[in-house]
Amino acid sequence: MSRKLIVYISMSLDGYLATKEDDLSWLSMVEDGEEDYGYHAFNETVDMYLVGRRTYDIVRQLSGGVFPPAQQHTCYVITSQEQAPMEQVHFYQQDPTLLVAQLKQEPGKNIYCDGGAQLLQTLLKADLIDEFIISVIPILLGAGKRLFLGDHHNIPLTLVSSKAYPKGLVQLHYRR
Repeated sequence: MSRKLIVYISMSLDGYLATKEDDLSWLSMVEDGEEDYGYHAFNETVDMYLVGRRTYDIVRQLSGGVFPPAQQHTCYVITSQEQAPMEQVHFYQQDPTLLVAQLKQEPGKNIYCDGGAQLLQTLLKADLIDEFIISVIPILLGAGKRLFLGDHHNIPLTLVSSKAYPKGLVQLHYRR
C-alpha cells in the first residue's frame, strides 16, 4: 500500500489561510496550553513534510529562524529559487507532482502537506491529495489568502470525522 498525502491545515471560517500581509496572529485565538487539536497524534502518522516556500518562510520567521517540522520529519520545500539543502530540509525546484508521485511509492509513513494554496492547487489538479484535515478557526477575515484557489474539477469527499472544541475550533477530516 502506498503512502497517503494528507493536507493538515487551518483556515478562517470564510476560507482564508492568512491575511493579505501573511498575518497569522488570528490563529492564536484558539491556542490552549492543554489542547493540541490532534496534532501530536497526526504527527505520529507521517514522516515527510511538504510545504511551499512562502509558507516555509513564514513558519521560519514565526519560529525565530528555525523550522520546527525539520526536527521531526524529512522536509521538502517547493520553490523556484535555488537553495542549498539544510539538515532535514530539501529545496525542490521541479514539478511538485513528480516529487509527490515518487514519495507516495516509497516505503514509509504518510506525507504531511501544510500548504500553501498554490501548492495545494497544483496537487489537487494532479489528483494527488488523499485526505484533508482542516481546522476551521472561528473568525471571518473578510479578505486574505484563500486556502482553495478554484480552477479544479469537482472532487467528491467522504467525511471521516468532525470534532468541535471548546475554543470554537472545528476540525473536519475528509477522505477522497
